[in-house]
Parts: sequence; structure tokens; C-alpha cells
Amino acid sequence: MDAQAEKPPFAWQPLTPGGIAAFARATWGRLFFVQFVVAVLVAGIVLWFVQTRWFSIIGTAIKALPAQSEIRAGKLQWFGDSPQSLAENNFLALCVDLKHEGTARSPAHVQVEFGQSDFRVLSLFGCRPGGYPRGWILAFNRSELEPWWGAWSPTLLAITGAGVIAGLMGVWAALALLYAPIAWLLGFLNDRLLSLSGSWRLAGAALMPGALFMSVGLCLYGFGVLDLIQLIAVTVVHIVLGWVYVVYGSLSTPVHPSVMALKNNPFLDSGISAPKSEACRNDPGSQPDPKAFKS
Repeated sequence: MDAQAEKPPFAWQPLTPGGIAAFARATWGRLFFVQFVVAVLVAGIVLWFVQTRWFSIIGTAIKALPAQSEIRAGKLQWFGDSPQSLAENNFLALCVDLKHEGTARSPAHVQVEFGQSDFRVLSLFGCRPGGYPRGWILAFNRSELEPWWGAWSPTLLAITGAGVIAGLMGVWAALALLYAPIAWLLGFLNDRLLSLSGSWRLAGAALMPGALFMSVGLCLYGFGVLDLIQLIAVTVVHIVLGWVYVVYGSLSTPVHPSVMALKNNPFLDSGISAPKSEACRNDPGSQPDPKAFKS
């Protein structure tokens, strides 16, 4: 038996087809550990983006609020100028436009516009309105929101990070169930040493490069290297990468030992067959007819 089939390779990196293939013969714990490390790295980049590009703008907007304003009975009671921009950058803009006149529009990729009876979220995908809760009284002023935001923003970041990690682990597990039959079928058709459970582990590992690619794209977007359209393209590519790694990872698994034994057979490789005289000796039908010598 081939030495590679006797001792499985050490699975530690999900960046190459061979590295992906190694997880097919690794333990479940090894796969979950590497997935957790990758999920933590992705969550770190997401938290960096949320904190520096969104939460910082929210904090600045809260400081620009008047001392007394609130949302009561589904209406914004605003004691300030309108329309008014509270804070903005290239990624997020917050403004107050009680009548939604459109004069406070921003070139930011996402804009939240607070009106008198509803709010609107504007982006490349259009305008999505939302209503204020009628049975609640919500603070919308600097004196109340500033200390609340200072106390709860770290908690919200922690919840976001935990949600990213848990979400990635759950999505990877679910998608691996969908991709595993494809990986197993590819292995079967190409005579690979790949079980159904190994196909699930291979598929789970094949999803990690796409997540890392997406996190790099988000980082470049946060630095302004990519625009929103390009980020959407990165999102599409990161989905395709999962399929690419499933295919090439399956083809990178070892060839089945029985197939290797046939390939290593010297008679099959060189086309050498048993001697003809030996074949005649073993085949009664090939013996000469004694009557042919009588005449």
C-alpha cells in the first residue's frame, strides 16, 4: 500500500488544494479548530470595519444631537434644524430630514435619514423605509444617548464578533452538507480515496479560503481601495471560490490503493504477457492434433 495512504498528511492550512484534501483524512477536531481560527480572523476584520467605519460615525452623530429630543408615540420630536447632517464618511451617513425633502442626501454608501414619522435607509439597493415604535419613548438627544452609547458600544461589538464566529461555523457546517455529495462523486469518478464523511470535512475546509478572501476584500474596502460595486464582486467571487476548492481539493486526494495496485502491476504497465508456449501448455484447445502426423 502507498505510504501516503498509510499515514495521512497533517492538515493545518486551507489555502491550497493539497491542504484542503488533507482535511478529508483528518479528525473532526482538527477541522473545527482550524475553522475556529479562521472565523476569529474574519471576525477581527469585521469588528475593525464596524468600529472604525460605522461606530465612530454613530458616536460623532450622537454628539451632534440637541440636548432635548425624543421619539414618542411613533413621532420624532426634534428640537433642531432640519434638514441637518449629523455625521458622515464614505461608508455611513446619519442625518435628520423631517419631511424627507432630499436636501440632506450624502454620497455615502449607506445613509440613514430620520424623518418625523419614519426613518429611511438609502443605499445602492434603493430606499428602505421603517417606522418608529408607537408604544415606546426613545431618547434621541445627546445627554441621554452619549453615556448609553459609551457603555453599550463595547458590548455590541462583542456580540457582533461572537455572532460572526458562530454564524460562520454554522454556515460552513450547513454548506458542507450540500457540497459533500459533489466532492464524494468527484472522488468516486476519479478513483480517489475519499469517504462520504471525509467529503464533508473536505467541503468544510474548502469554504475557508472564500471567507479569508472576503475578509481581505472588506479590509481593502475599509481603506478605500475598493468601492461598493467592487465589494459586491468580491462577495460573488468568494462564493465561487468555495466550489473551486471543492473540485480541486477532491482531485488532490490520494488515488485509491486498489487502483494504485493495478497501475503498479508490471504486466499491465509494460504490456508483457505470459509466453506463448506457456499459454499453449495451459490451454488444451491449443495442443496439436496427433492425427495430423499420421499419413
